[in-house]
Amino acid sequence: MELTLKGQFMGLFETLKDRNLLYQTTDEEKLKYLLTHEKITVYSGTDPTADSLHIGHCVPCTILRRFQQAGHKVIILVGGATAAIGDPSGKTDMRPMLTKEQLEHNIEGIKRAYSKFLRFDGDNPAIIVNNADWFKGYDYVDFMRDVGVHFNVNKMMTNEIYSKRIQEGGLTFFEMGYMLMQAYDFLYLNKKYNCVLQWGGADQWGNIVAGAELGRKMNFIDNKNRIMIGATNPLLLTPEGKKMGKTEKGAIWIEKDKISAYDFYQGIYQTPDACVEMMFALFTDIPMDEVRNVIKQDIVASKKRLAYEITKFIRGESDAIEAENMSKNLFSSTSINKDNAPTVELEINDEQIGLLDLLTSAKFTQSNGEARRLIEQKGLSMNGNVIEDAQMKIKASDLKDGILFKKGKKNYLLIKLK
Repeated sequence: MELTLKGQFMGLFETLKDRNLLYQTTDEEKLKYLLTHEKITVYSGTDPTADSLHIGHCVPCTILRRFQQAGHKVIILVGGATAAIGDPSGKTDMRPMLTKEQLEHNIEGIKRAYSKFLRFDGDNPAIIVNNADWFKGYDYVDFMRDVGVHFNVNKMMTNEIYSKRIQEGGLTFFEMGYMLMQAYDFLYLNKKYNCVLQWGGADQWGNIVAGAELGRKMNFIDNKNRIMIGATNPLLLTPEGKKMGKTEKGAIWIEKDKISAYDFYQGIYQTPDACVEMMFALFTDIPMDEVRNVIKQDIVASKKRLAYEITKFIRGESDAIEAENMSKNLFSSTSINKDNAPTVELEINDEQIGLLDLLTSAKFTQSNGEARRLIEQKGLSMNGNVIEDAQMKIKASDLKDGILFKKGKKNYLLIKLK
């Protein structure tokens, strides 16, 4: 059954409720009123711990897209300062600290990734801010006098993000500062941009509530009427309780240079059945009654449509068509050969290239290390022959007609010279 884009327009609040995207909020009635009567400013934060986003990171982005389309102002906060500490939420170990150079590199990559969801030019453009800009030069004693005085350590310890770390790995004082800094982010954006809503994943609930509470306490102190509301979306979790975004082959990155169209498509297609409805709700505008109906009738067909729609949305229609055709050819054939295998064409300027570099450049393996391990485990073959020499060199001339590689039981790739 084919899904269509039929359906009448609904307000943003009703859309979020209908698609089950609003999970928690500090003041639902106030939020409903604001979204119904006013244009507001909303922000969501991300820590630049990688130079791209995988599909699991994109959940808040898909919701912010709806805010922008409804005319609301969107702010993306890149945590140049908080990333130096690391969010303890859901962690059993302290996150490795990044250098300033690593942070700057990752921030640029994340800016590019967000442009797939939000408009940063034209009418009502989204803006990106970096909390390093307002924490730089903020005296520690002043920060503790202004912000730290409003946080009760006993209450903080009851929060799941801290209690779990204490039980499983121990908590540093360095990490405890994360909640204070994120709370202050909200206060700062409220003051400078009149930002009234912070949005994030459900695992951020404790940090988000801390920001709304800080605003309430500051209202009492200076007799103001700041509006600061927190809200979350449900987490996109596998049946095993793990966050979506990775498969056996690695992360489903949204940057084209990190993953092939075929692997991206297949990564989405492998979405667990229990997550399909939420993936449709997040990444498409298809009415939910149609989504639920087609899932009920044919889960396989719905997953194929999901893979196509998300690949089209993130990577473009040509990649979606290419990946869909590759999948049809691959899984409808009883035998795989050079005529029906997924194909990647590479530019090779030298007369030969190392096997590991070839496989990694073609995105057939995530790294040379992975390729080397597969060879040690007899898990890679070339033109039907098991590869045993990880130091093998491949002649560029041999790639003119293509070399067919196989990984494991199901993964094939024809690598050809461009």
